[in-house]
Amino acid sequence: MIELEPDVLQTLSRILGGERLLTARADLEAYAWDNTGPKYLPQAVALAETREEVAAVLSTCQRARIPVVPRGAGTGNVGGSLPVRGGIVLSTQRMNRILEIQPADRLAVVEPGVINADLQQALAPTGLFWPPDPSSAKSCSVGGNLAMCAAGPNAPRFGVTRDWVLGLTAVLMDGSLLRTGGRTTKGVVGYDLTRLLVGSEGTLAVIVEATLKLAPRPAERRLLRACFASVEEAARAVTRLMGEGESPSAVEFIDAGCLDLLRQANASTLPEAARALLLVEVSGESGMATWQAERVLERLQALNPLETATAGVEEAGRIWSARFALSPLLKKLAPRRINEDVVVPVSHLAELVTGVEEIAARRGIPIVCFGHAGNGNLHVNLLVDPADAKQMSRVDPALGDLFRLTLALQGSLSGEHGVGLQKSPFIAWELDPVSLALQQRLKALFDPLGLLNPGKIFPADSPRLV
Repeated sequence: MIELEPDVLQTLSRILGGERLLTARADLEAYAWDNTGPKYLPQAVALAETREEVAAVLSTCQRARIPVVPRGAGTGNVGGSLPVRGGIVLSTQRMNRILEIQPADRLAVVEPGVINADLQQALAPTGLFWPPDPSSAKSCSVGGNLAMCAAGPNAPRFGVTRDWVLGLTAVLMDGSLLRTGGRTTKGVVGYDLTRLLVGSEGTLAVIVEATLKLAPRPAERRLLRACFASVEEAARAVTRLMGEGESPSAVEFIDAGCLDLLRQANASTLPEAARALLLVEVSGESGMATWQAERVLERLQALNPLETATAGVEEAGRIWSARFALSPLLKKLAPRRINEDVVVPVSHLAELVTGVEEIAARRGIPIVCFGHAGNGNLHVNLLVDPADAKQMSRVDPALGDLFRLTLALQGSLSGEHGVGLQKSPFIAWELDPVSLALQQRLKALFDPLGLLNPGKIFPADSPRLV
């Protein structure tokens, strides 16, 4: 770990005005962790407020060979913003201005520190919204959504973050300003660097401004729920539902362990025999959503459910709140939750669910699942106790089993959380050698000294998490 020389600290302090360069241990602690659990203490935290400050911090650190880790709101699940090599955490949380909303062009221009839910609230009077909707929307930043190519329940109908970005302004490690894309929905001049940066996890450049594509907010939403006697039946129902007729806007899957947790929290009145639940939402213009909900309900009732129901507006709000509360509720079941976000083609979802049950039994680790079934994206949560050495010795084999199963089913190791630190040892299982080598060469082209968010994505750079 490189020591920060006094002259470097003085330069950074001068760039940031002194009070926005944090070096006290108590201040650094707040930037040493995310949702993955492990902590890595940075040597300093830079609270940038302008793109010029971002550029000056980066160029200063490049000259001094100091690692820099970009950080948004710190809500990530794969250690993407952890300073594993020390150095500087460059926080964009104060770059939180909505610079422009242009309804005629259906776009908004924002800084990376804008909170997703705050953007949606600002857009509400226009009748437009930004479709990416991670469950952490009330706390996650747009910059983090861009860095990890986040998604959520809306993805079956609207896609993921990369589908809703028109252009970016970013700063390279040497302080150079890079502009990609523009303000139009069509444009084919040159390589698509916008889509390259979205999902690059802060390893290529630091995004300082984004031009986002907006969509009309659906006038009407209808939520249906269907209970099943087994997770396998529910998973097969998803395959049928997504393969026939018009796709719903969201299809969420909740397994038996999660249902029991919701019952304990008084957040569910489902029958005790229910071992899996599907939440199916349709949306559209007034009247059309109601008509579509009736058709989807008919299809659900033909799939052998224990119970089906259509939720009213207030009940739908409560159900979604309970669904989004699952992640924090799971923390009550075990000292540590390892959250994997594997994804498979929807036609293989039932095989994935069955396989996860087999892994849990074989490895002796409690596993509960929920997620965005409409995309085949399952959140597989291993519930473990770090103080139990025998149990922890079975974690890596269980993860290996899960990842091999996912790839055998033609899936991907991450549907929305990204690679970060946690999945980096495994990406060579998914990417062929030519693709992996080319991506590493791209990293070297953008960041020749390997100083920007080091230790992320690529296996050779990453310490193994336990």
